Amino acid sequence: MRELRRVAVFCGSQAGDDPAFAETARELARGLVARRLELVYGGGSIGLMGVLADEVLARGGHVIGVIPRTLFVREVGHRALTECRLVETMHERKAIMADLASAFVTLPGGYGTLDETFEALTWGQLGIHSKPVVLVNARGFFGPLVAAVDRAAETGFLSAKHRSLLNVVSTPEAALELISSWKPPFPPEEWLSRETR
Repeated sequence: MRELRRVAVFCGSQAGDDPAFAETARELARGLVARRLELVYGGGSIGLMGVLADEVLARGGHVIGVIPRTLFVREVGHRALTECRLVETMHERKAIMADLASAFVTLPGGYGTLDETFEALTWGQLGIHSKPVVLVNARGFFGPLVAAVDRAAETGFLSAKHRSLLNVVSTPEAALELISSWKPPFPPEEWLSRETR
């Protein structure tokens, strides 16, 4: 993996119904700034996305937002970022975020958050990258999702090797520790193999 400089964070454009989710986003923001890591995220000003970006900015951190032009003009785009990259499609957004970042961290969110996370995992499975993907399981939010992934492995739809690509921790600090010491679980040339399912 290249030098850890930027972290892509996937999280909800809603804040959720538990204040603990927003506090988790703030805790992650504080950790990023303390480690001098830049934030790459979806460019929104609302929900956990806005909480995360605002906290990083308030502490003097660097924030790169990547957002489709149509979403930005609907006034969900954050207008005070260090850098804002306007793109035309969601596909372009995800590709740019993945290229900019050295690691992926996921906080609670909905369809978009899950889509981004699983695309990062799929690209890892296919050998397109060898970067860590980490879920922060705040308040057990991702418990049922992790159980579904485990079920896919148990029933032969996902190899044990590729199941290991999904890392699950309980706190932002644990996520930052994991990505700081990350070593791919197997050599990059083995990522794409007959076991890919």
